[in-house]
Amino acid sequence: MRKLAALLFVAALLPAVALADAAAGKQKAAVCAACHGADGNSTNPLWPKLAGQTARYLYLQLRDFKEGRRKDPLMSPMAANLSRDDMLDLAEYFSSQNMASSTYKAEGAKVAEGKNIADNALCPMCHLGGFSGQNEIPVVAGQHYDYIVKQLKDFRARNRTNDAGSMTAYTQGLTDQQIDALAQYITNLH
Repeated sequence: MRKLAALLFVAALLPAVALADAAAGKQKAAVCAACHGADGNSTNPLWPKLAGQTARYLYLQLRDFKEGRRKDPLMSPMAANLSRDDMLDLAEYFSSQNMASSTYKAEGAKVAEGKNIADNALCPMCHLGGFSGQNEIPVVAGQHYDYIVKQLKDFRARNRTNDAGSMTAYTQGLTDQQIDALAQYITNLH
């Protein structure tokens, strides 16, 4: 009986993403392509690349936009009518795509400074080495420089708070110059 209960408990913990359908997500992603690109590689540096992001992170962000825990004038209305299955399918599709390399021309000295900041702040503890992400922690390596800067500043200003406070607490001590260096380092990683 204990084994059955344990199996049922483990089954309940399995990610719902396993039920997602990337092919259905590709069809549903047609509307996303206007901003994020057909394969999740946006060309506008203010909009994130979704390609190669963890499915769990993408699902949680869509859910947060839908439920108002994360707000954006473009994304909040887009997510408002998505069902749970829609969000899972979109997350599965975009996570299965390959992120395009960054084209941002980073400054060598800033990249080195950014690496120093990241190492001292222990960023890899959550984002993993190379900022490759895991589960609900996003892949940020190779993300658009402008998007990284905006998110770090939004966390610092408490305009974005859907992260249980970790990034908000961390960014409180960052200057604009440190955010610039950190973003140059991170975008240069991919």
